[in-house]
Formats: sequence, C-alpha cells, structure tokens
Amino acid sequence: MTIAEVSKKYDISADTLRYYERIGLLPPVPRNKSGIRDYDEASCRWIELMKCMRAAGVQIEALIEYVALFQQGDSTINARKEILMEQRDQLMERMADMQQSLDRLNHKIERYEQVLVQKEKELLRLQASGQ
Repeated sequence: MTIAEVSKKYDISADTLRYYERIGLLPPVPRNKSGIRDYDEASCRWIELMKCMRAAGVQIEALIEYVALFQQGDSTINARKEILMEQRDQLMERMADMQQSLDRLNHKIERYEQVLVQKEKELLRLQASGQ
C-alpha cells in the first residue's frame, strides 16, 4: 500500500508516518523499485500497534527502544517483555488516577443534582402555597 493509502486507512498523516519511521518508532518500511514506500502487512501491524500504544499514552522513547530491540532478534525477548510490563504498570497507574478523577467529578455532579432537586422542590412548594 502507498503512504497515502496507509495514511487514510489508519487516520495518520503521511508526515507522521515518515516521522515515525525516521525516529525508529516503525521498522524500515519496504520500498518498491522506484524507492517509494510500499507498506506490507507487517508494516501495517506495526502502525496499528504504535497507534494503539500512543493512544494509551505509552512513551515514544519506550516504543523506540522496543522496536530497536525487536530488530535485534529473539535474544531481546525478555528485555522487550520488560518494557511492555513497565508500560502496562504505568498505564494502570494513569487509569487509577483517571478513575479517581472520574469518581470525584461524578460526586460533584451528584451534589449539583441534589441542589437542583432541592431548588425544584422549593419552587413547587412556593407555587403550591400561592407565593
């Protein structure tokens, strides 16, 4: 697939795809005889992984290290697993922080809803009494 096709399919700009490849976030993409990038299935799987990991907030530096280790072969399996476990732990911490924030927001909203219900009751009581 061309860079334009991949860009459209994954909703990532062509500039971002080139940047990801240049900094090592993606392994080198195969090229056709004319030197134009020709994304294969493996390249697309890497893009899907990086898009998922970036959306989860995984650090670019960790992903670059992961890709570099992957390219070194099976001798780096444990190191790659360690990177993934560290990133998972960081993600779980961020999710716990976000859950606390969500819980606090929900509590604040409930308080506002309680105040609004109370105000509505007061208005109905005033209307009923003729004031």
